[in-house]
Amino acid sequence: MAVATNRLRQFNRTMPSFIWPAIRAILVAGICFVIIYPTLSQLSTALKDVEDLYDPSVVWVPKNFTNVNFKKAAAGLNYWVALRNTLMITLVTSTLQLFSCAYIGYGFARFRFRGRGVLFALVLLTMIVPPELIMVPLFLNFRYFNFFGLLGETGVNLIGSLWPYALTSLTGTGIRNGLFIYIMRQFFRGMPGELEEAAYVDGAGSIYTYFKVMLPNALPVMLIIFIFSFVWMYNDVFFAQMFMPNADLMSRNMVRLPLVIRYEQGPEASLAHNAAIILYLLPLIILYAWLQRHFVESVERSGIVG
Repeated sequence: MAVATNRLRQFNRTMPSFIWPAIRAILVAGICFVIIYPTLSQLSTALKDVEDLYDPSVVWVPKNFTNVNFKKAAAGLNYWVALRNTLMITLVTSTLQLFSCAYIGYGFARFRFRGRGVLFALVLLTMIVPPELIMVPLFLNFRYFNFFGLLGETGVNLIGSLWPYALTSLTGTGIRNGLFIYIMRQFFRGMPGELEEAAYVDGAGSIYTYFKVMLPNALPVMLIIFIFSFVWMYNDVFFAQMFMPNADLMSRNMVRLPLVIRYEQGPEASLAHNAAIILYLLPLIILYAWLQRHFVESVERSGIVG
């Protein structure tokens, strides 16, 4: 093992300095091509007229630029209404998940109590169990919601409102919350205990120490969790169909869009569908472009890899 390590070091010394940067550049270019090429292809198709679709000389740049496909896609998606509803649900849910998972993760990381290992094992179990297995009891729980029997015999119907999202987010049982709790626990475990000890010496309690000392230092990893939560909630179809069956939401409208376009717009369906994909991705692209620098810095500071 030592011999192999020495040979590898000698090999690195003898290689020209530009070799490894060139290899990294090639790998990054290849990954970018795999990700960006389909998006650029869809954007090019969305800007084409139906004549360009059947013109073999048109590959990337359309001869007849048009925005008709975007208008048809927006109409088929009920875009502005669906985007408003989706952003409202996504922002509320992501914010609640962020603070509840941070609080729960801090408790697992910094406090010792009976049953902590069992509870944390249950948190990890939520990452393994498919949501389809708990679909029926989860739906019935919110369809006949009854808080310890205090809301009457039949309970209250929360389906069709924001309450199922809010309650699951506040209790740390929403989408991917097990992963978020695990990330926050690992981050808080890695923070030096001297920070808390200094706050306790100054007379601060546990709650004050959490909000004034520990939470501000966790902003990088909290930003990562917020972005992940936002993207997963934005793309969610399973819980949207269960909790908001009659609301216009981006993910569900995208699923049923091919049927709407196919029967109402004939051979132009492929053009409108590509435009709909661009409209669907646009909020996520704007979010990432806005938070890109902070996101990269957060990944570097938090040490999350893989």
